[in-house]
Amino acid sequence: MPTPRHAAAIRYIGAALLLALVAAAGPARAAEPPLILGVFPRYKATETITMFKPLADYLGERLGRPVSLITSKDFDSFWQGVNEQRYDIVHYNQYHYILSARTYQVIAQQQEFGKKAVGGALYVRKDSGITELAQLRGKTIIFGGGKDAMLSYIAPRFLLMQAGLKDGDFKTEFAVNPPNALLALFHKQADAAGGGDILIDLPVVRNAINAQELRILSATEPLLFLPWAVKRSMPPKLRDAIQSLMTGLENDAAGKSALNAAKATGMGKAEDRDYNPHRKMTAAVFGQDKIAR
Repeated sequence: MPTPRHAAAIRYIGAALLLALVAAAGPARAAEPPLILGVFPRYKATETITMFKPLADYLGERLGRPVSLITSKDFDSFWQGVNEQRYDIVHYNQYHYILSARTYQVIAQQQEFGKKAVGGALYVRKDSGITELAQLRGKTIIFGGGKDAMLSYIAPRFLLMQAGLKDGDFKTEFAVNPPNALLALFHKQADAAGGGDILIDLPVVRNAINAQELRILSATEPLLFLPWAVKRSMPPKLRDAIQSLMTGLENDAAGKSALNAAKATGMGKAEDRDYNPHRKMTAAVFGQDKIAR
């Protein structure tokens, strides 16, 4: 049986070994805070959650760090989050990225309808007699969405400017969304409509009207589709990991499921210079001072 002196020595040695093991392992790493994923209010908040929660969960599981999906009730609150850099990862349209490129870095572009790039277009009725853009002078043009819509407003406005038509040379109206702009055109509530060049092929349009009565009057070059970006202050290792996961979603069943939930057909790599054509059009429509570099 050890003497009190021997017992004290044993306790001392045990404590010393424990301290050595702790020192060798390094300081315990505190749990990392969740990454915040923000999605622009393209859909209703409940629909956004249904669509993008699987992707947030997928990223969180593979990064070993929670990813929290944040929705916004309207665009103003979403954009405030972008300006305040509340989002670590953000999904928005091409124009939004151009405006925030000083603080956010694009890493991927979402593909939809099997396409990675879509042109902006102006549509007319086939029976309108309109065969060139110059004939839209004095006419009513309805655009799908607001002035921040890349494919439905900015790109079509660029086409009009290229044809020598400025604000005031035509009457401007806005539909709630791009499909509604085509519906208004079909029902002769406008002389032309702005929207993506794939708009006429969407089921929501073809199921509502006889799309054969409409045609594309003019279209821009294909423009890379909706971007995904991360804060520029994000550590490069984490940024690269997120990009690898995003662009590799098609490589496993869970990733494909997340893509399907987001109504996406793929996810490709993207870098800042891929959005230079968008910048060119935006600068022409709004002025050079309206884009971030």
